[in-house]
Amino acid sequence: MRFCDGCGSMMHTEGDTWVCRACENEELRDSQAEAAMTTKDGQRDDGAPTVADATRSSTETMQESCPADGCDSDRADYEMIPKPGGSYEVRLFTCVECGHRWRES
Repeated sequence: MRFCDGCGSMMHTEGDTWVCRACENEELRDSQAEAAMTTKDGQRDDGAPTVADATRSSTETMQESCPADGCDSDRADYEMIPKPGGSYEVRLFTCVECGHRWRES
């Protein structure tokens, strides 16, 4: 696989040239350089990559003291929630012991 030096698009082979379908750049094929390219057969398959789902918030646990009366927990789950308008995010905490919820101040 080769990428166009002009626009960065993937190039395709047509006979003895590489052709960019986006900007019509053409380059002569080099058999030695192509022989050195790694083929799919020579690559290791690590499985499908994990992809974050941007439509769902992710939750993580951190050390954070619960402000609820009578709760001595110092661990809370938190999630980042985007503010309307996307100007910044708010961190919402949930105590792992009593379930009390609060937002970062």
